[in-house]
This record gives sequence, structure tokens and C-alpha cells, in this order.
Amino acid sequence: MKLQELELYEIKGGGISTTLLNSIARLITTVLDLGRTVGSSIRRIYGKVKK
Repeated sequence: MKLQELELYEIKGGGISTTLLNSIARLITTVLDLGRTVGSSIRRIYGKVKK
């Protein structure tokens, strides 16, 4: 069965998928890890300067 051109315009994609949620969770985790790393580096640099 072939769809007509007008019927093709009515096709809607899925909503939020598990893959999308997983990607968002990994992005948040990566950003938090990056923040911790930068914060630790800054703390180490300022700790050496004060001594």
C-alpha cells in the first residue's frame, strides 16, 4: 500500500525517546564532571599561590 503525498504530511514522529533521555542525562553528568575538574584545578592553583 502506497501513501499519497497528502497522507505523508500527516505522519507525526514519536515524542521523547529513551535514547534522548539517556543522552540528556549523559550531557548533564559530563557538565557536572567538567565543573568539578575545573573547580579542583582552580583550588589547586590558588592553594599553591598562597603558600
